[in-house]
Amino acid sequence: MTELTYVERAARVKLMIFDVDGVLTDGSLHYGADGEALKTFNVHDGLGIKLLQESGVQTAIISARISAQVSRRAADLGIVHLHQGGHDKLTPFNALLEKTGLTAEQVGFIGDDVVDLPILTRVGFAVAVPNGRAEVLERAHHITVAHGGRGAVREVCELLLHAQGTYPRVMAQFLV
Repeated sequence: MTELTYVERAARVKLMIFDVDGVLTDGSLHYGADGEALKTFNVHDGLGIKLLQESGVQTAIISARISAQVSRRAADLGIVHLHQGGHDKLTPFNALLEKTGLTAEQVGFIGDDVVDLPILTRVGFAVAVPNGRAEVLERAHHITVAHGGRGAVREVCELLLHAQGTYPRVMAQFLV
C-alpha cells in the first residue's frame, strides 16, 4: 500500500488537537508583577479555529502547562475539549478518542516539543512548526511555514479546509 500524502491525511481529520506553548503561542513566557505567566495568542489563529469548527471539524487543546489564559482562550474560541497539566499527554488523548468515538487516524495534532511525540506518532495527521525540536520534525507528516504563535495554526486550519473541500463554504460569508 502506498503512503498517504499529507493532503490525503488532512482530508480525513475530524478532530484537530492543538498544543499551546510553541504552537498557539510563540513559546515565550512573560511574567507579570504578581508572578503570573502571561501568554500571547494570535488572532488569525483564533479565526482559523472558528472556521474549522464551522466546517464540522472538532477542536481540542492538550497542554502540559496549566494556565488560566489558556482556559479563557479555549472558552473564547468555543473549544470544549481542553486538558491542561502534566507531561503525560497520551492519557487525555486516549480519553478524547473514547469520548468522541473517533479513531487516531481521524485525528490531527500540531506540536513542537518531545512531550508531544506520544500523540504525534499516533495520529493520522501529524503537524509540526518549523522551529520545533528535531525529533518532532522528523516524525511529522507536515511542517508549517509559519512559526508557532505567528500563524501556524491558521495555516493548518486552512490546509484542512482546502483538503476537505469546505474552504469555499466557510469563506462565503466573507467573500460577498
